Amino acid sequence: MFIEPSLSGGSRRGWIEVVCGSMFSGKTEELIRRLKRAKIANLEVEIYKPLLDTRYDLENIVSHDENKVVSTPIESSQQILLLAQEADVIGIDEAQFFDPELPNVCETLALRGIRVIVAGLDMDYQARPFGPIPQLLARAEYITKLHAICVKCGNIANYSFRKSGDDNTFLLGEKDLYEPRCRHCYYNEK
Repeated sequence: MFIEPSLSGGSRRGWIEVVCGSMFSGKTEELIRRLKRAKIANLEVEIYKPLLDTRYDLENIVSHDENKVVSTPIESSQQILLLAQEADVIGIDEAQFFDPELPNVCETLALRGIRVIVAGLDMDYQARPFGPIPQLLARAEYITKLHAICVKCGNIANYSFRKSGDDNTFLLGEKDLYEPRCRHCYYNEK
C-alpha cells in the first residue's frame, strides 16, 4: 500500500513516484487516483501524456475502466519543463513512450520541489526493460509495482503478451492485441 509522503515543516520537497507493471494492471487508474487526491488537497496538478497515445482520447488520459482526467499531450519530455511552471504535482502517463531525457526532466522537477508521479510499462511485449522506465525506477523515491491477472490460469500477471506477429516495439493496442500473462503462461506460449 502506498502512503503519500507529507511535507515536513511546511517546506516543499520534491520526489519521484513510479507506478509500473504489465498491461491491464491498473497503472493509469492508480495515477488518476493519486492525482485526484492531490486536487482534493488544493494542490496545483498538471498532467502529461505522449502525443502518440491516441487509443481512448486525444487529450485525456483514460484508464481501461474509463476513468479519465484532462491532460496535455506532448511530443517531447523537455516540453514539461516549459509548461509546468506553477505545478505542485505533475502526472505523466505512458512514460515508456517518452524519450530518454524523461528521467532527467523528472529529476529537475523534483529538485524544484515538485511531486512527480510517473506511470508506465516496465517491460515491453518481449519482456525487456521498456524505454526510460528503468532509469526512472533507479531514481524514484517511491515505486509501486502493479499486477494484472493472467487470462490463461488466473495467477498474477507481470507480462504483456502480444497476440499478433507484429514485431514493432511501439504498437498501440488493447485487448485486441495484448493480454496479461503470468511468467509460466507467457513463456510456454512464446
